Amino acid sequence: MGSILKLGCWAQGILNKFQSLDFLAPLALRLYLVPVFWVAGNNKLAGFENTVEWFGNPDWGLGLPFPTLMASLATGTEIIGAILLLVGLGVRWISIPLMFTMLIAIFKVHLPNGWQAIADPMSAFANDNVAGAIERKDAAIAILKEHGHYDWLTETGNFVVSNNGVEWAVTYLIMLLALFFIGSGKYFSLDYFIAKLGCKK
Repeated sequence: MGSILKLGCWAQGILNKFQSLDFLAPLALRLYLVPVFWVAGNNKLAGFENTVEWFGNPDWGLGLPFPTLMASLATGTEIIGAILLLVGLGVRWISIPLMFTMLIAIFKVHLPNGWQAIADPMSAFANDNVAGAIERKDAAIAILKEHGHYDWLTETGNFVVSNNGVEWAVTYLIMLLALFFIGSGKYFSLDYFIAKLGCKK
């Protein structure tokens, strides 16, 4: 038992030597999320009238009250959030409204479709939607093989069918939750330098 404990302590000592690089984790989380929210926000902005309609329509949209205000808040949060994540400014603060947008996306958009973002019948989380999606994908491939340039179309990757489940939204929520607790990290964030200049723990 003593030698197992010593081995564990030795292994932990090796890992501890990497603690000086702990800034890489929040930096990686931030840089991963920047294009996610930048693209989402700019897509909403580019078709803002459609975004407002989607936010307010109860039949085929989110059915939210004050759709213009809600669409503006979501769009602004995502665009400004992407910029703040990039430079590492107010990261813990901006994580809060970004998490809220992810919760809205999870519960109002993706949850009825289950877990999977991409339909995959081999997944343990496959549901009835996935079986139907695979059937439609196979039919589309058969049409393309007969009437299209299937080899050219699949030259850089296979066709997939979106299942539009919660997988990606939950992943982004967890990443934002991590940033909320650990902050923007050392060296490559404005938060770090602002804290060094004046904030006391």
